[in-house]
Amino acid sequence: MATYKEKVGTSVVNYAGNYPGAVEGELWYDSTNKDFKYNYPNVTAAGSWRTGGSLNTGRALLAGAGASSSAALMFGGNDGPGGQTELYNGSSYSEVNDLNTGRDALGGVGISTAALAFAGYKDVPPDTFYANTELWNGSNWTEVNDLSAGRLGVGSNGTTTSALGYGGDTGPAQVGNTESYNGTNWTEVNDLNQARVYVGGAGASNTSALAFGGNNGGTYYANTETWNGTNWTEVSDLNTARRAMGAEGTQTSAIAAAGYTGTANSANTELWNGSAWTETTDMSDNGNGVGSAGSSTSTIISGGNGRSPTASSEEWTGPGAPVGAWATGGSLNTARQTMGAAGTQTAGLAFGGGTPTVTAITESYNGTNWTEVNDLNLARYFLSGNGTQTSAIAAAGETPGGRSNDAETWNGTNWTEVNNLNTARYSLGCAAVDNTAALIFGGDGPPPTTALTELYNGTNWTEVNDLNAAKSYMASIGSSTAALAAGGYSAPGANVASNESWNGTNWTEINDLNTARRALAGAGTQTSGLAFGGYSTTSVGATEEWNGASWVEVADLATVRSNLNGTGTTSAALAFGGNNPSPVTAATEEWSSSSNVVKTLTD
Repeated sequence: MATYKEKVGTSVVNYAGNYPGAVEGELWYDSTNKDFKYNYPNVTAAGSWRTGGSLNTGRALLAGAGASSSAALMFGGNDGPGGQTELYNGSSYSEVNDLNTGRDALGGVGISTAALAFAGYKDVPPDTFYANTELWNGSNWTEVNDLSAGRLGVGSNGTTTSALGYGGDTGPAQVGNTESYNGTNWTEVNDLNQARVYVGGAGASNTSALAFGGNNGGTYYANTETWNGTNWTEVSDLNTARRAMGAEGTQTSAIAAAGYTGTANSANTELWNGSAWTETTDMSDNGNGVGSAGSSTSTIISGGNGRSPTASSEEWTGPGAPVGAWATGGSLNTARQTMGAAGTQTAGLAFGGGTPTVTAITESYNGTNWTEVNDLNLARYFLSGNGTQTSAIAAAGETPGGRSNDAETWNGTNWTEVNNLNTARYSLGCAAVDNTAALIFGGDGPPPTTALTELYNGTNWTEVNDLNAAKSYMASIGSSTAALAAGGYSAPGANVASNESWNGTNWTEINDLNTARRALAGAGTQTSGLAFGGYSTTSVGATEEWNGASWVEVADLATVRSNLNGTGTTSAALAFGGNNPSPVTAATEEWSSSSNVVKTLTD
């Protein structure tokens, strides 16, 4: 029998406690506790929803197709001409060529580059129940062979060459009719056991499907049926009876979300494991007549809400997704708050701040330890800064004498005074990739807060377009041409969740943080950022991740604090210093977007 070393390439390490050098899956012997242990990927126990990019045209009773939440197609619906088709790239929708026949309450299957749209309805007199089928090739819709019978609210699953349509309303009545598509023609096969309309559907082909929910007149169903290619069989019901929900997945792994219960719109989310439905994390908003695309672990739900159509979207990341986490790093030599920061997780820089008295101390981080290096020329706190460990900028702040407009650049060894800002202030934001180009924005001063934005070109500061709303104590993320200003404080004394994006010319208001707060820190870029810590009604450890379209809450800091600072990326960030509310802390934490948990081998 092969040894562990022969199989893996290394011997089993003997270590007293949890071995910090272990990689994912590596086995070691904990000599303190006399156990064999290994690192296992840390994943979500329950899935989560986050805000997605909005449709260009709000509508309900639309259909969708797609393999995941980052590549989806939404088409049809009950607003406008009804043929609108939009393509989703993971952050925003783009309008593409319309269906040939505009309609709502239609079925949709396939992926974003190869989809099938069939059935549907239009209530412009005379009311029309469509049998039309159209094929999407990634650019255009082409009419192909029709269903045997026109109907609305049909359940659907499969691909462009192997699809199934079931249930619906033909006008006279709700039906259980099932039709199978082979890529060319539709064929009538055995009916659902329960006739119903607006039924949810999931499945990989025309031989493997799951049908759930729906209604027949005033009766709303939780019924679930599985299809084996010949017959439908009743299995375990949904926990919440409803119709017109988002439905994606396969016969053994599906999701049902949103819908209408007969009395109210629902935000309920349920997961199917092949034998039963389990309630899990609700959507942020409820919906009725939504469009959906993706899988049970990566879904986008867009539009909906019946006769008051919406354009909003939410994205689902299911259980089992990698989970980020904060781990303890080397502590600062001098505990402090409200300092400036630059660099990366393994090459960081911290400068100035309050101990709580004002300081000029600068420290450099190598991924393990902080080392004191040359001080700022002007001691100050509530300053801002950004850049790298060898090319950084420190701007403005507060000194014992008041607000400062001082600016200094760092070359890896020394700080050099450069031209001053136009407006003195403190608690402002700064976005920069080095000391030759920086953007500073907001802050306190002139009282009470300001929206002023200034751009540094390596020599001079120039006033450019203001923030849309004056604020201070925000998280600043990105560069001088592509920045975010997230959260903060606005007069008269309100913490805000507002988020603004800078495109090199103007600020634009975009999706807010989930938790309004001030004195938080940020890391990353305009399209992939982190915001962490801060103060709401008390100091918080909340961490939120930005994907270019929305924020989602992830793992909290271990040390709850505000007035901290941070740097790095969404996969490797650094958080250090701060207070809660006193005294100040030297604590440093390192963020990993995919972390491990220690598992112990048992008999």
